[in-house]
Amino acid sequence: MANLYDLLRSRFEGDPERPFLAVPEAEPRSYADLDSRSAAFAAALVESAVEPGDRVVVQVDKCPDAVALYLACLRIGAVIVPLNVAYTAEEVRYYLDDATPRVVVVRPEPEFDPEPERRPEFNPEPERGSEPSTWLTLDEEGHGSLPELAAGRSHTAVLPRDTDDIAAMLYTSGTTGRPKGAMLTHGNLASNALALNSLWGFGPQDVLLHALPVFHVHGLFVALHCAMLSAAKVIFLPRFDTRAVRRGLREATVMMGVPTFYNRLLAEPDFGRGDCTAMRLFISGSAPLSETVFRAFTERTGHTILERYGMTEAGMITSNPLRGDRKAGSVGFALPDVDLRVVDEASKELEPGEVGEVEARGPNLFAGYWQMEEKTRAAFHANGFFRTGDIGSLDSEGRLQLAGRASDMIISGGFNIYPKEIELCLDEAPGIGESAVVGLPDADFGEQVAAFVVPAPGHALQETDIRRAVEGRLARFKHPKQIFIVDTLPRNAMGKVQKAALRKAHGGG
Repeated sequence: MANLYDLLRSRFEGDPERPFLAVPEAEPRSYADLDSRSAAFAAALVESAVEPGDRVVVQVDKCPDAVALYLACLRIGAVIVPLNVAYTAEEVRYYLDDATPRVVVVRPEPEFDPEPERRPEFNPEPERGSEPSTWLTLDEEGHGSLPELAAGRSHTAVLPRDTDDIAAMLYTSGTTGRPKGAMLTHGNLASNALALNSLWGFGPQDVLLHALPVFHVHGLFVALHCAMLSAAKVIFLPRFDTRAVRRGLREATVMMGVPTFYNRLLAEPDFGRGDCTAMRLFISGSAPLSETVFRAFTERTGHTILERYGMTEAGMITSNPLRGDRKAGSVGFALPDVDLRVVDEASKELEPGEVGEVEARGPNLFAGYWQMEEKTRAAFHANGFFRTGDIGSLDSEGRLQLAGRASDMIISGGFNIYPKEIELCLDEAPGIGESAVVGLPDADFGEQVAAFVVPAPGHALQETDIRRAVEGRLARFKHPKQIFIVDTLPRNAMGKVQKAALRKAHGGG
């Protein structure tokens, strides 16, 4: 049962009419509905010449059909490449060039129109010559409509897959600013799903409140896989809206969120125990949860948030316990079958309490970076441990406490933002000599993007010039919220910009 879809379906096929996705103001979709819809979409993808291992780039709004499309890719052995709907044409062009997809599926009335004259240009795979990708939309009808192409079709078979076959490719990045495609296998996703479903006590009686996006690990894999493995119901909200979430909490038993969700709930003066009478578990991830929010939420609701730690390349790595103490500031223990250690710069394992780089090894770890063998080799030790780039320490019980990041990555509202990408964009703009981007504390989003910009010689810069430099080139969540026009950037003796000094000078510690 190496194909992940076989595993998921085995848990709900005994009662396929159970409700699966409940969307506000719409009839709930049952597990049978999503099974048949995914079979129809699978047939449409096969009709579009998608073969096992082919990439399918998906940039669509959150909806049940987006889930069906993901399941369709699993069924036929295709590799789904989900993209944030906020990405601009320039950003998407890079992913298309790199992933060389067989099919691209976009939302109705997309920014990237599927008509040839509107397609971002990209280079197809060499062995396919000049053959372009097929562009489809999730419109119910019209040219290039995936549902229309799928109408009357059904690909009921589930292609056998090996555990090492790639199921998904999610882009992540680092200090170079060039995104890397992290390849996740059927085995990676299955091991994480089974572990979390058990650790967090999921059962068919659960109702999961889902307000996360479905273009990254948290919303698409962690949340949905846990629910599907228990044939549980999912309240499927299009986005986080405080009023809608509070309504959903009346029925839900589990909620997965990012720290921003909990900040916004606590900002409601009358939010409290009365909202959570049916709840058994609140989970937080994708960004650090402050101890202040952790304690305030417990005081207000009587529930202690379960914080966990993961990343694109590994899914979940650690979790606080379902039963037992959940300590503020700790992201818990290593998952079953996951080895965790903290090492110094020489890769020597450190004693409890000593701070170093966090490394992990286990069946959840990705297969490598797409077409980047050198970076893949650099990410792993010969003994299989993966260098996470995060800094932390283990206590005597094995609990992990994170202290920061080896890279300068900013996490804002649960989204990963890579300063180098923004700096490259700014440095190309007229009148800008150089820039440095850091994350500063934000009460709502956890961190906000701050840009320090030095004018080029002979130029006078205004804040509007800097905002214009990123407009239309970067997704809105990457735009600097604070802009500082400065004469120079602080540097050490080697000439490296001291970003820690910039953060400290502006309240970032």
